[in-house]
Amino acid sequence: MPPKRGPLQLVQREIEEVGRQVDRLMKDVQSPEGSNDKRLCRCLELQMSAEKTLRTLLSLRKADELAPVGSYDQRKQEEEKRLKNILERLNKLFMEISPPGPSSEIESVLLKENKHHLSKNNSEGDVGEDDDKDSSEEEDDNNDDDDNDDSDDTEVEDNDRTVKPQPKPSVYTVLCDFKGEQEGDLPVQKGEVLTIIKKTADGWWLAQDKKGNKGVVPKTFLQPGSRVGDEDDDEEDSDEEDDEDELEEKEEEVREEVADGRDRMRASNWSTVRKALTQIDTTDVLSAMGAIPSGFRPSTLSKLLEEDAKFKASHFVQPELSQSQLSFKDLFLDPDSGRVRARQVRTCVCFTLWSCRMIPTPGVGVQVLSRHVCLCAFDGTRVLSNIHTVRASYNSKNLKTWSFSPRMSGILPTLLNGDCFLRCNALSPNLGVLFELGVTFLRNSTGERGDLSCGWAFLKLTDDAGNPLPNKTYELPVNGGTPYEKDVIGEITAGRRSPTGVFQQMLHARREPKLIVKLKPAKSHTRAQLSLLPDTLLYCLSCVDLLALHRQLLADTLLMDRPTMQNADLICNPVLSTFPVLLDETDLMDALRSAWLEAETSRSRAQKRDLAYLKEEFRKLYMSSVYFLLHSPSLPCYHWADPPSEEQRARVIYATLMALKIQQPTTDQSGSSEVFFDSTHSHLAFDVQELTFDLLQTAR
Repeated sequence: MPPKRGPLQLVQREIEEVGRQVDRLMKDVQSPEGSNDKRLCRCLELQMSAEKTLRTLLSLRKADELAPVGSYDQRKQEEEKRLKNILERLNKLFMEISPPGPSSEIESVLLKENKHHLSKNNSEGDVGEDDDKDSSEEEDDNNDDDDNDDSDDTEVEDNDRTVKPQPKPSVYTVLCDFKGEQEGDLPVQKGEVLTIIKKTADGWWLAQDKKGNKGVVPKTFLQPGSRVGDEDDDEEDSDEEDDEDELEEKEEEVREEVADGRDRMRASNWSTVRKALTQIDTTDVLSAMGAIPSGFRPSTLSKLLEEDAKFKASHFVQPELSQSQLSFKDLFLDPDSGRVRARQVRTCVCFTLWSCRMIPTPGVGVQVLSRHVCLCAFDGTRVLSNIHTVRASYNSKNLKTWSFSPRMSGILPTLLNGDCFLRCNALSPNLGVLFELGVTFLRNSTGERGDLSCGWAFLKLTDDAGNPLPNKTYELPVNGGTPYEKDVIGEITAGRRSPTGVFQQMLHARREPKLIVKLKPAKSHTRAQLSLLPDTLLYCLSCVDLLALHRQLLADTLLMDRPTMQNADLICNPVLSTFPVLLDETDLMDALRSAWLEAETSRSRAQKRDLAYLKEEFRKLYMSSVYFLLHSPSLPCYHWADPPSEEQRARVIYATLMALKIQQPTTDQSGSSEVFFDSTHSHLAFDVQELTFDLLQTAR
């Protein structure tokens, strides 16, 4: 007796059978013989069968198998991909063989299909009221047509067959131009008359123009009736001007609606062509090419950093207002010493990114511009701090191993420095540091740039009892997908299974992707400087001294120099107005840090302890170095992971600092305004925004 097949094997046989029937149908379509209506019915039946098989496949579980199945999840994903390819072929085939209007032979099939999916979508709550109304109106129209067809006595002879007259197709006028964003769309122009072949509840209707081209068009671009006929009626009724005004108002409403909802993903009521052809992004294309491992995803943290300035360090370094917005929440002065009052927060840790190992690499057709780690404070659901990025170094012979803080002569750039600190005052038992391993790529064929997540790791900063983690080295497992996905199986986590045997476990442990992070204690001077910083901030540890000085200048200006605490006038202070930019453009922060450390070697111990002297030196040094660079026309704009731009900026920064150093050899002359009027140095036109600090715009 042959062994029984498991559910996955049965679904595989169904997929193979559907694939064979699709191949036969495509051969029949190429043949001139046969009825086109029968082919269309076969196409619809195969589509329904494939969708039913897909639902069955998605509901399968490994526990339902009669016997153990190796690589179950991978085989299931392969079958799902094969079935979706079959559905895509059927959708394209339907577009080719569908007639200008639904004939009487296939009308019942189309109506039955529409009713089935409308009832399904209504039960799931996926279809809006407007779409339900349109669909119900369509059913009423079709039912009326059926009744009219049954009552008609007229018969037409065609090839010895008697058929009923075809219903009149719907005619609509295009309100505004639609260029067609993706494959399957029908480009139309304003005033063009279209014949609607199929109305769907998702709002994308299948239409045909006068030239015979077919495709989908958003229903919000259409108006019932023909403009020509309407104009004739308007001439008879003498209401042409009123209709034109109404049409313009309708067009304006359509444009506003399209602007609000064009990018919204629409759920199709029968998995039509729209779903197969529009939900394809760069990641899907590269995954299909084999250029991206299956566990990779579009970068979550890079997208947040790009779309919202509130996740940048320049936002968190600004003072935070209290609930009444009449004072500050995290900025106070010590009345005895005149210094910024130290503030202790719930979480303050220092850590070092050490290395990453066994990280999958993108395949051919993709050029990697940057390998990096984006990190932030995270509680499992929310990003609680700014997003800081540390670029990784790697050896071309071993691309799967990333390292940080490379040994190099001179000052280590902030972008490559893995020594970081985190200050966070959030009260959450699950607070930790989220590490997202990412790459910035350039697609060779199209020149398109993008950011991908190679995986993520999470270090919870407290144990189960709520105690802080001890200072030691931690090996964090790298998970595939995004932090909001669970149990993603791909090349990143495929090897993470429980092998039998101690030796096999050791081998598997060496093959698993890991992120190595070291928690370390901070020196007493560093702890004192950290206590002066904002309550929430994640940044490079080597910049603490500069951040603390900026914080002291901020407190002096806002708490001492203002006439009253309720005064919110513009403050003339170019240092405070431009310093936050340096936290986002790290090469300028490196230039300021280099100049500061170089000047520090000539200071005495008494000068290093004199806060007033340090603040004045910081202001002079800032004005004679990075402030001049910020408004230099020869400095290119800052672009992430752009090697030509980064090299050009490095050359300009180095050359400008050397020229300013030669021109101002003594410390007493640094920061003078003469450099801005020197004909040998060009400078952008002065703007009030670069000279004034706006408290209302910058305070959080």
